Amino acid sequence: MALCYSNICFCYTDFFELCKSLTLEESKNRSQIVREAIKFYLGERKRLMAIEQMKKGYLEMAEINLNIACKNSGVEEEALVNSIENLME
Repeated sequence: MALCYSNICFCYTDFFELCKSLTLEESKNRSQIVREAIKFYLGERKRLMAIEQMKKGYLEMAEINLNIACKNSGVEEEALVNSIENLME
């Protein structure tokens, strides 16, 4: 358990050092930096979830569209044959 604790402390130390350098660079306090980071994270997460939902929707629609296309291919073939016959007359 001590190893996990030291890793957590190490991460916190890195985090606070980064926050400290950002507060000096951007003239903001730590709460503002953390607030902005959380807003950014939530925005990115929302964007990535929307992209995944769109991918899922497109994949579901692809199967439906393929089924429709396969069912109608016979009708299209028949229409093509009729058109060729009409042209040959």
